[in-house]
Amino acid sequence: MAWVSVPLTVGSVVTSWRWDLSTLVVTAALGGGYGVARVRGRAGVPGWRVGVFSVVGLGVWVMAGIGVVGVYSGTLFWVRALQVVLLVYVVPFGLAAGRPVTVLRAALGPDGRARLDRVVNSAPARAATYPLVSSVAILAAPWLLFLTPWYELVLRNGLVDAATRIVLVAIGFGYFYSRLQIDPVPRRYSQGVSLLITIVESIADGILGLVLWFGPLCAADYYLQIGRDWGPDPRLDQIIGAGVLWILGDVLGLPYLLTLMRSWAADERRAARDSDAELDAPVGSDPPGEQPLRQDGLWWENDPQLRARFRR
Repeated sequence: MAWVSVPLTVGSVVTSWRWDLSTLVVTAALGGGYGVARVRGRAGVPGWRVGVFSVVGLGVWVMAGIGVVGVYSGTLFWVRALQVVLLVYVVPFGLAAGRPVTVLRAALGPDGRARLDRVVNSAPARAATYPLVSSVAILAAPWLLFLTPWYELVLRNGLVDAATRIVLVAIGFGYFYSRLQIDPVPRRYSQGVSLLITIVESIADGILGLVLWFGPLCAADYYLQIGRDWGPDPRLDQIIGAGVLWILGDVLGLPYLLTLMRSWAADERRAARDSDAELDAPVGSDPPGEQPLRQDGLWWENDPQLRARFRR
């Protein structure tokens, strides 16, 4: 992994670029595939979602790989921390917000849609998108990266660095795809669960920030070897990086939190309408497609609203 001897300045933010084949190939393939699928399928995805996919998803990914963040990620710890935040939270959120599964499904023929639906509803997909699995993955990734030998390997090996960046985006996308639930998903869960998970994640990010703030230096041998003689010293550099992971991660997560709150409110209104419809229905009749209330079993199976959410 190359490091930079030129100090990071306001001017270098604009002029610092590097060649990174993995970033260019992956983002070009995703952008081209998304564009072709949208034109062919004419999916009813609003233009603003396409913009979020392109700018927030692909654009930030490119900047984190070949822009100033990518250039200085091997030199400054806090820049690497910023890159991780962008690749785990910002880029995947932008990609998921573009509803790529919906766009792909609309572009496929009947046979292709059937195959895609089988994949989405398969047991591995249900396991991967289970709230506990996707949440543990996105929480564990930064901890494992910074607190194990993985981090120094990323700094010293360009192939490992490139593969790690792709893995981080994939983990983040799996999380936001399963939590936003704006694409076809194996199973839908209450957005209240997502809000609770988000609170736990904020606490975990804070703990990681404190560990990095007061703990031993990460990859100390590597940073000593490159002999950087400008910018913050290694301890201050890591303290700034801890703040980036903790504070900036929470700030950049606000759009996702607002989206969850909006979805949760919509779920509550929809559940209330369904419950009112059941209560207003004539005695002895059941809404189309619904099963009559059970008089046995668990208590929540006899509640119209909870039964709709947790139906077996």
